Amino acid sequence: MDDRRMLLSILYQLVRWLLGLTVVLVRRDLSKDAELLVLRHENAVLRRQITRVRYTPADRMWLTALSRLLPRRRWAEIFPVTPATILAWHRKLVSRKWDYAARRRPGRPPTVHANHAPAWLREVPAVVVLRTVWITQYHRTITDGRGGGGLAEG
Repeated sequence: MDDRRMLLSILYQLVRWLLGLTVVLVRRDLSKDAELLVLRHENAVLRRQITRVRYTPADRMWLTALSRLLPRRRWAEIFPVTPATILAWHRKLVSRKWDYAARRRPGRPPTVHANHAPAWLREVPAVVVLRTVWITQYHRTITDGRGGGGLAEG
């Protein structure tokens, strides 16, 4: 029973929306222009009352999409934001998308040890030579009885 009510509600809303759309399409241009003038006046009154409007991301998306439909020379009289504002919104959106600061860990990046290095890197002659020299020097330091991890002389 509850599903049937939900379906009827959705169907009612759809029919209501379609009828409203046909009324707008059939209506004469004079009444459309009058409605636009009333809405513009209401918008101007509301702008005078509010010091600063805070747009949600959905509002920004909607205004940006509509901005593509309006010529820029008419923005001052119709549109609530300037082209510079829309570009600033875009810059912030892009910078948030490509910001990897949260993924970075502080400090020195981890080093790759010879045993964990890829096979192709272990086969490079310079790396093999340096690793051999380092292991030999380290082994001499330990066997000389000096302890520590410095390079032995000689």
